[in-house]
Amino acid sequence: MPTKEDIVEFLVREYPQNRCLIDAVGNGAATVIHRVDSDHLRPGGTVSGPLLMTVADIAIYVAILGTIGIVPLAVTTSLTINFLRKPVADKAIVGNCKLIKVGRSLIVGEVTLHSVGNDAMVAHAVGTYSVPHDTPIP
Repeated sequence: MPTKEDIVEFLVREYPQNRCLIDAVGNGAATVIHRVDSDHLRPGGTVSGPLLMTVADIAIYVAILGTIGIVPLAVTTSLTINFLRKPVADKAIVGNCKLIKVGRSLIVGEVTLHSVGNDAMVAHAVGTYSVPHDTPIP
């Protein structure tokens, strides 16, 4: 299976607009971090929903890549997110993903999101990815 460095290299090459940093990957899980600055705040001084959704989606993708290998065409088919409380506006967002089902064509992951330095969950997401039919699933 690919290492954290392999996945970082792949994302830099194939998905250069990604701004999430990979903290950890392995064992059907991944942790990613996204810095927050004034561009990511919405009125009211809270972190925007689209940023939180991005962190959740990337966390699932990274967990999948770490589990089944570098599969560029694994794509999101569903992402549901519940916003639970206001994130800290000047702290990075952490997304912790655990894959809960790895099937032959669909993979489901769960992500908890929180602000750095505060373990209170700010959002919870569940996402499903479709993988190409010819992908060998370990």
